[in-house]
Amino acid sequence: MVQLSVVIPAFNEESRLPATLSSINDYLTDHYDSFEVLVVDDGSTDRTSQVVQSHASVYPNVRLLSYGGNRGKGYAVRLGVIAAQGDFVLITDADRSSPIDEVANLLAVLDEGADIAIGSRAKFACDKKVESSLSRRFAGICFNVLVRSLLVRGIFDTQCGFKLFKREQAHELFSVAQSDGFAFDVEILHVAKLRGYSVFEVPINWSHCDGSKVSLLVDSPKMLLDIFQIAMRSARNAYRAKKTHNDITATRTIRGSLKQEATGRTGRIIR
Repeated sequence: MVQLSVVIPAFNEESRLPATLSSINDYLTDHYDSFEVLVVDDGSTDRTSQVVQSHASVYPNVRLLSYGGNRGKGYAVRLGVIAAQGDFVLITDADRSSPIDEVANLLAVLDEGADIAIGSRAKFACDKKVESSLSRRFAGICFNVLVRSLLVRGIFDTQCGFKLFKREQAHELFSVAQSDGFAFDVEILHVAKLRGYSVFEVPINWSHCDGSKVSLLVDSPKMLLDIFQIAMRSARNAYRAKKTHNDITATRTIRGSLKQEATGRTGRIIR
């Protein structure tokens, strides 16, 4: 039985993956009896696949998933999550913007009963530090205002690339997701909200790393288009699942328990 699956989408990451894979494997080896690291090569044109295969020869827990052509981060993450076998599924970026040891804080929230724990750069905590440029902070604020008004109320940072799911919920949510681009986070959280899952936003350490694949000028319009497409699909009830009476009762019980547990926390439960 695999305790934790770590899914890393990668596009032309040959320079950053070696340090990332080494740090992740070192940490997980010290803290988990069983784990797997799934690197999804999203049609890279550099040596990303070779780098992963080289690490897999040293670290047997590393697996490479690849396909032809660049399909987008959302597609890569979806493929990796559905292939994950761990009891818990962590999504993280190849640039180590979020330290791997932050997974302990997210896992503690799931152990208390939440279904999904997401790293947040917007929630303040005195022992956490976020390093980002003013332009990216401003763009993030504007994007999240739009997202909260249309799709995901109450979540202040949908785009942090550090998210932890229980396997059952992860497979369910990603199996109905359709967004292949950078807005996939919004789609997943929106579907989770529609289906009554509890989401807890957890402050984490985060730092912007050079070489980001997200271009504010090029990708922002694409993400806005994705947001409206998600809203249209949602209006057509493309994401809703029928719930039984027992499902609804269990969800309400978990929410009530989490609300009590969250007293005094800096995180935020999303209803």
